[in-house]
Amino acid sequence: MISLPIPADRLQQMQLPARAVATVGMLVAGFSVMMSWAYPPSALDNVTFYGAPSPLQWHFLALCVLGAACFAVPFLGRARLGRWTRIVAWNAAARTAALGAAAAAAVAIAAITIESGGLVNTDPGVWVGLGGSLVAAGCGLVLPGSPEPGMGRLKSPTWLQIVGITLGIAAVLFAAVFLLSLNEGGEMFFYVALVVSLILTLKEFGIFGWFATAVSLNKRVVVAAAFVAAFVFPFTQGGSDQNMSIAAQVLVFAATALGLNIVVGLVGLLDLGYIAFLGAGAFTAAMLSGSAFATIGWEPPFWLTALISATIASILGLLIGSPTLRVSGDYLAIVTLAFGEIFRITMINLDGTDGPNLTHGPNGIPGIPNLNFFGFDFGKTQEFFGIETGRFANYFWLMLLVLAFIIIVFTNLNRSRIGRGWVAIREDELAAEAMGVNTFALKLLAFAGGAFLAGLAGAVKAHQDTSVVPEQYVFLESAFLVAAVVLGGMGTVMGVLIGATILKVLPEKLRFFSDYRLLLFGLLMVFMMRFRPEGIIADERRQLEFHADDEELAEELEEELIVHQAHYNPDLKGDA
Repeated sequence: MISLPIPADRLQQMQLPARAVATVGMLVAGFSVMMSWAYPPSALDNVTFYGAPSPLQWHFLALCVLGAACFAVPFLGRARLGRWTRIVAWNAAARTAALGAAAAAAVAIAAITIESGGLVNTDPGVWVGLGGSLVAAGCGLVLPGSPEPGMGRLKSPTWLQIVGITLGIAAVLFAAVFLLSLNEGGEMFFYVALVVSLILTLKEFGIFGWFATAVSLNKRVVVAAAFVAAFVFPFTQGGSDQNMSIAAQVLVFAATALGLNIVVGLVGLLDLGYIAFLGAGAFTAAMLSGSAFATIGWEPPFWLTALISATIASILGLLIGSPTLRVSGDYLAIVTLAFGEIFRITMINLDGTDGPNLTHGPNGIPGIPNLNFFGFDFGKTQEFFGIETGRFANYFWLMLLVLAFIIIVFTNLNRSRIGRGWVAIREDELAAEAMGVNTFALKLLAFAGGAFLAGLAGAVKAHQDTSVVPEQYVFLESAFLVAAVVLGGMGTVMGVLIGATILKVLPEKLRFFSDYRLLLFGLLMVFMMRFRPEGIIADERRQLEFHADDEELAEELEEELIVHQAHYNPDLKGDA
């Protein structure tokens, strides 16, 4: 909180009127959605009407109402609020909502100005929204600081936790559907500003602490609800192949990133050529696909093709890992980077001139047919409950099953003795070797296991894309995979899924910003490394490592880690 140069007694006298003015300011900002924000209808999502807010304006209203409520509730007094004065950080949440609303209104003004050709095309409504939220934010500085929210320690019945989890996942599904429906740059940035502001407000409020406790106590419910939401997602797209194509690509990217998470997140090895294993699986599936351009005259059933593709990618991992895993650090990164380029160049040279004709060189293998399982044609439009779904929805559901398999493999390996050995290597390889851990064999197993999962995803990708060319598997794709693991949280499942989604969806939705997409990507990574180095969803061990300087927080995290380990290892329950 910013400290104002005002005497303490005078500051205390100002708090009651400041809270009242801040509440009115947020209500005024919310009322601005009933006014016109722009003159031309092309600005944002047509915010030109009086008395008829657009969908984006309704989101802005929700943020303003939340902020006004956080400012106003403390008027009830400590006696009526009771323990809720300690459990909820009312003032911090209110200030965050006011600042977020001001930032969102500023983004809206910039978007209207750019899209409409001048500041003159803004209408009074958006300025009222900006002014009201700025007044509320300024008055919020007068209010005292809030204690650390304690909702995470709040006991609640199981049914309430399940309802909260369900509502949270439903909100994520709604946000994803709404985000994919936006096509213009101004809409995208304004919506992202609103969502980020809402998330930060709820974080200050303390709801995420309660949600984290509910998730840790109901993990099976979370997994089931998440997969139900993902399964339902194609039905929300009205048969749109554009958005479902992006969603299917996200799942392929996420499945590959989870395989890399074994190598980078659990073992701590920097692999910059991992995209080659995805390519190996894709090219193998393409050669066995029955395409008119396939170079192998054998078309096994797809389950066997997927197994062969994953096995070949795994063998490739063993071949590259055996001679290179004797080195580490920068040298390993350089060697794996070279391997990725060698794979791509090799695929180009297998054209019948410089080598056997297996891939048709730079032209690749086109015309890969759609899959057909027991009469279910993945290339045809299907109809369920009167709702049509396109071919990409079919591959989305298939990749959802593949992703479920990969998550089961990853989580069980992480909890096993093998997983503990990998973590020991990541923390201190010399100490692990001194304690009898076969470091080389475990690192080789990580390489082969991660490559197997990537090859499996590659087999589906080949049929989904209907063609495979070497230029799909360049170094930049490996860099994005590593970034997804680091951004989401090394060693975690949910973190990597979130990181992969962000890095795959944003470039697709920011095509209007094509010249600067990599700049935004770089700024995002710098921001994360500065303010959240452990990733969006932090692994318990890594979070303890990054917050070791904060003794109170480190002790709390260590207790949580012991309880978490005892949940999976009954021998540790005495220590917990």
